[in-house]
Amino acid sequence: MAEESKAPAGPDLAQGVALSAFENDMLLGHVGDDDVLLVRRDGQIFAIDAYCSHYHGPLAEGLVVGDSIRCPWHHACFDLRSGAASRPPALSPLSVWQVEQDGGRVVVRTRQQPQPATSSPADAPQRIVIVGGGAAGFAAAEMLRREGFAGEVTMLSSDAAPPVDRPNLSKDYLAGSAPEEWVPLRPDDFYPEAKIDLRLGTEVTAIDGTARHVVLADGKAVGYDRLLLATGAEPVRLPIPGADQVHVHTLRTLADSRAIIAAAATARRAIVIGASFIGLETAASLRARNLEVHVVAPEARPMERILGPDMGDFVRALHEEHGVIFHLGDTVTAIEGHRASLKGGGTLDADLIVLGVGVRPRLKLAEQAGLAIDRGVTVNAELETSVPGIYAAGDIARWPDSHSGESIRVEHWVVAQRQGQTAARNMLGRHEAYDAVPFFWSQHYDVPINYVGHAESWDEIAVDGDIKARDCLLRYKRKGRVLAVASIYRDLDNLRAELAMERGETV
Repeated sequence: MAEESKAPAGPDLAQGVALSAFENDMLLGHVGDDDVLLVRRDGQIFAIDAYCSHYHGPLAEGLVVGDSIRCPWHHACFDLRSGAASRPPALSPLSVWQVEQDGGRVVVRTRQQPQPATSSPADAPQRIVIVGGGAAGFAAAEMLRREGFAGEVTMLSSDAAPPVDRPNLSKDYLAGSAPEEWVPLRPDDFYPEAKIDLRLGTEVTAIDGTARHVVLADGKAVGYDRLLLATGAEPVRLPIPGADQVHVHTLRTLADSRAIIAAAATARRAIVIGASFIGLETAASLRARNLEVHVVAPEARPMERILGPDMGDFVRALHEEHGVIFHLGDTVTAIEGHRASLKGGGTLDADLIVLGVGVRPRLKLAEQAGLAIDRGVTVNAELETSVPGIYAAGDIARWPDSHSGESIRVEHWVVAQRQGQTAARNMLGRHEAYDAVPFFWSQHYDVPINYVGHAESWDEIAVDGDIKARDCLLRYKRKGRVLAVASIYRDLDNLRAELAMERGETV
């Protein structure tokens, strides 16, 4: 994530570079100590910071689409003209640079001044309340201010910490390779400076859609003109004896991750119950801390339901290479002290146990408010619920997906961020359909898995490349149509698949 100190890349753009030096319409160079990427598009030259503001992905290896560029790592998107982060997971803009052309040479010397914020419509609401302090809630609040909304923004979060980069909690931060200062999405002073009334540790107990206010646990009411529900999901706790002991953890919040890190400092052996993405990322992180790690899960292969049998076998082998011990086709039936009893008859002793058996959407508030529910909060294409003026985004929202032709609910960090932004614009009256293709990534040791699209089932998996060689792209098909694509070290191909899905083209 952090920028490493290194020599500037490529030619000195302040001294100028010949147009003939361009390859594939992109050229990486520098201005002083800053790496700058030149992009040639329809005869015009753009200059933009060379690395993504999310995790420092190299944009020179990304994809140019119209007047934008997409990061190869996690599919963030930036406007080439303004530098604006137009698509999460990146939220911070990039600098754009003034370009001069002199004959057959391009010269870049200075940054352009940031463009002023837009103004919200004259008929915009005055009070917007956001329930939830996760990906969708934060992205909505930030986008409201970016869109020039001048009214009240109140964010009611049950969490004790300000919004954090949740994917990091099971990856680099948990592994000990990322300091805690990387975890907050914004510093604490961002919220008062942006005039976002962030209230932590605040439970909302009811919604009165007629009076247009929410009721807090202390009985106070907070009025709204528009309301966004972004209550997210909560970890599933196994209904078995001993699951409530202090050394048995779930992983969802910063406090959860801190607690696991503290326990790992003196632990020798850990059990991870569940072979989900979170479970196996946690296993990898605990191995990075030199713990002996056992994974217990009922399936025959990890992640087979989402990635298929061949990728499941690869993921298992990858973790076994790093010392993880699997107990598949088995479950934990009880935890007595530090001993876990298995359904298959064995036992495992551990100092630390982490439950990674999935999450469930927090729907109680929406149900009490009488919103339409269908295994999630039902929303239309603009993410508005069955009650006008109330929107939903993130893990709880079930929306009509234009790509699969189905009504889907997806528990992905990037999806939640993008929906939060779309909901924010629609609460301002933009009437924008949410049509982004779902995307997520998972990291296991040094191996990234990128997944774009959504395939709850398939009848064919077409493999391009070699999974074992960590160079592959898999297409998940149903009746000949590609619904999703997963890849390892095929970042550009994954971006192209996303674009094809957006355009309704063959992947």
